[in-house]
Amino acid sequence: MKSMVLRAGLLMGLFLGLAFEETSAASDLASKCSAFGEIKKKEDPSFQHINCLLTNAALDANIPPEVLKAVAYKESDWRQYEEKDKPLIASDGGIGIMQITTKPKGYEDVKRLKYDIVYNIEAGVKILNEKYLYKIPKIKDAGIGEIENWYFPIMAYNGTKSVNSPLYQKTGLINVNAYQEQVFSLIKKKSFLAEVSLSEFPFKTEHFKYDPNSTENIIFLKDTYTLTNPLHLSNYLFKKSDQVIVTGGVGNLRFQPSTSGTDNKLATKKTVLEITGPFQYDKNTESKNQFVWLPVKTLDGKSKGFISSAYVKKHIDKTAPKTPTINAVSDKSTAVTGKAETNAMVYAKVGTKEIGKATSKNGAFLIKISKQKAGTSISVYAEDAAENQSASKTVKVTDKTAPGLPTVNAVTDKTTTLTGKAEKNATVYAKAGSKKIGKATAKNGAFSITISKQKAGTSVSVYAVDKAKNKGPGKTVKILDKTAPAVPAVNKITSKTVAVAGKGEKGAALYVYSGSKKIGQGTVDSRGAFKVKIKAQKKGSAIKVYAKDKSGNKSKSRTVKVS
Repeated sequence: MKSMVLRAGLLMGLFLGLAFEETSAASDLASKCSAFGEIKKKEDPSFQHINCLLTNAALDANIPPEVLKAVAYKESDWRQYEEKDKPLIASDGGIGIMQITTKPKGYEDVKRLKYDIVYNIEAGVKILNEKYLYKIPKIKDAGIGEIENWYFPIMAYNGTKSVNSPLYQKTGLINVNAYQEQVFSLIKKKSFLAEVSLSEFPFKTEHFKYDPNSTENIIFLKDTYTLTNPLHLSNYLFKKSDQVIVTGGVGNLRFQPSTSGTDNKLATKKTVLEITGPFQYDKNTESKNQFVWLPVKTLDGKSKGFISSAYVKKHIDKTAPKTPTINAVSDKSTAVTGKAETNAMVYAKVGTKEIGKATSKNGAFLIKISKQKAGTSISVYAEDAAENQSASKTVKVTDKTAPGLPTVNAVTDKTTTLTGKAEKNATVYAKAGSKKIGKATAKNGAFSITISKQKAGTSVSVYAVDKAKNKGPGKTVKILDKTAPAVPAVNKITSKTVAVAGKGEKGAALYVYSGSKKIGQGTVDSRGAFKVKIKAQKKGSAIKVYAKDKSGNKSKSRTVKVS
């Protein structure tokens, strides 16, 4: 936040009153720009000569030079003459560079207004300063040095008529064609090269009363405005040893006051520089640049040069915010939270990529982010309103995501190695009931667990635990039966036997064949006994009997000769 005490001090030291000295002779202003040579009669000085005249006239009258330059440019494109020997006189009678129509006291000499550019500028300056004293709206806690506080005096310079209403009465939209809006646009474009946005007024249509079809003045129904964004002091008020911070441009310090120079990137955005002397005008006298050049050096004193006044602002706050504190961030987090300096902007980055930012309200921040991979390093830092950056705090994204369900290959009652796939490098466990029967690491995403043979039908649960101790869900597999039944025991069969009896694996199906012909089929009961009806077979016939369990495993055949 801009210090009100500091602002008051600056204004006390730099703007000691509003009175413009009418006795200020043209020669005084001209002498301040003598480096550009004498002003020739009946023709315009060079562009930078005019820049010098307007700048000094504004400073002498306590007007921000940015304001006076923009008004003059809007009025005449900085021309005193339409052509050589022919003063610029508009259709409404406006004369010269400042387009004087109503002549202020002390500047009634029409001939001088036409042919003396310094006299004309001074007349315009007096009018503009008088407009500042009008009973027109002002900004709360702002003074003559803040550019935004000249919004209504600039309007009054052209006229407080309906055509210059800040808002269109019917729509409530900004009247971009209003004189003062166009002048403010020129300030931004010419003095700040579009690198700075002037603070906007919270206008409402009910603040102004007027008849759009009348030439009567607007009645202002609100006399004070509070602007929430920082106001802008003139960039012509810096003194030697003042610190400025770079706000834009291509990042170069020029070796001379002009746009030519080495591409050295010594003054990139947010670099703090120190003013080493008074500002200078562009070395190229015909340069159309309205800004001035500030001689500066880097804080380490190793580099010096010139930077455009359009690309800096006063560096007041020199204290960086404290390093933020950060709460744990997991791979499931969609926000980074913690504490930082109140109202500072807090940034979160992965490498050089910004993944989110948020304002630290009441000292706490919440930055919305997309989910990040476990192990990712996130750096968080705070930046205050003066663009001071804190040191970064780095936090690693913790793994809170459990491994997925393992895939398990078929397991039989003959298996001694349980295999499958799981999260890379996770430990995979196998359990039968509550008993752990083996474990192994899933190297490259595959695992192989040595186990003892398990009974067919046994349920084995397989799950993975990653290095962060996150346990995944279990995959249950049943031990497949791949063991054939024992060869059935068969009782004696005679030529009179009509039922083959014996013993075999419980629940298995029993098949009885004579040659290739099936002559009977049955099931081994729960006691392990079977009895299969057949037709009586001839003596000497070979009867084959075998069992097949529920898993389809087939035993060897038992051959019995009919006696």
